[in-house]
Amino acid sequence: MSTRATSSTHHLLLLLLSLSLLAQHSLSKEANCNKDDRRALLKIKKELNIHWITSYDCCDWGGVFCDSPTHPHRVTAFVHQYVNSPSRIPDAIGDLPYLTEIFFHKLTNFSGTIPYSITKLKYLKYLDISWVNLTGNIPDFLGQLTSLTYLRLSFNKLTGPIPSSLSQIPNLSFIDLSRNKLTGTIPASLANLKGNHSFQLFLSHNQLSGHVPDSFAKINFFEIDLSRNMLQGGLSILFGHNKTTETMYFSRNMFEFDMSELQLPKSLVQFDISHNKIYGRIPEAMTDLELQAFNVSYNRLCGKIPQGGNLQTGFDYSSFFHNRCLCGAPLNVTCK
Repeated sequence: MSTRATSSTHHLLLLLLSLSLLAQHSLSKEANCNKDDRRALLKIKKELNIHWITSYDCCDWGGVFCDSPTHPHRVTAFVHQYVNSPSRIPDAIGDLPYLTEIFFHKLTNFSGTIPYSITKLKYLKYLDISWVNLTGNIPDFLGQLTSLTYLRLSFNKLTGPIPSSLSQIPNLSFIDLSRNKLTGTIPASLANLKGNHSFQLFLSHNQLSGHVPDSFAKINFFEIDLSRNMLQGGLSILFGHNKTTETMYFSRNMFEFDMSELQLPKSLVQFDISHNKIYGRIPEAMTDLELQAFNVSYNRLCGKIPQGGNLQTGFDYSSFFHNRCLCGAPLNVTCK
């Protein structure tokens, strides 16, 4: 995932989640924590060394959120972040059956793997386990979390392939597996996800190889970041005048194709294909876009840089340099 594209989104999501759940909780001050949930939370407290005041109702414990219109007085969200004590994700997390959101974030002394017990959480929609030193493979059993819409496992030490079982999660529309050590190819079956009309996919800073699957042609990505891998081939299947993609980051791979043949989405605002083997010309249609980020440096492009839009005013020479024979502003190279 491009950290640039998602870090602010991630922190905003946490803030909105907290405010929303606090508001829900304030509407039912008489709510009492379910005894089974309390029992599971006490196990989690012991394993994570959390300093909760156990004389309080457990719905008032830090990071614990209760109540929803459909599951009153039950724990529906758990947040654990910015803690340095050593631990791992407790098995008891799976004993909170009405959880819909789990956030483990920036736990510097965490380790271990995702417990299988998480498959018991049939209502889980948001799973964020980031910056916690997770190791091992991404487990196939995540495919059993059929209510999941948001999956973030970035900034960990995960290895092995991306499991094709993720394609079994019908409404999954956000996947961030960036900043790991993942290998192998991108599963073509991810194109089968029903959430693919506004799909956000972040796989940057891994060791993925092979081609972008042809099946991705039918996905209308909102954001896609495949940068800093070992991917090769073309990318034209991801483009199209009828698509509404806003962010495309493909830098530092081995992609090789004719840029002049790309059909650019009019919605595109962030575009980085730097450090590849891309040739041809920059399409004139680039001047019609309201670009906020743009970089085509370190490729094999030629011809005059299109004049207009914000290609000259919004970006300096560093967005264009180290190409085979590009010329014109903002480069200090006169076209012959």
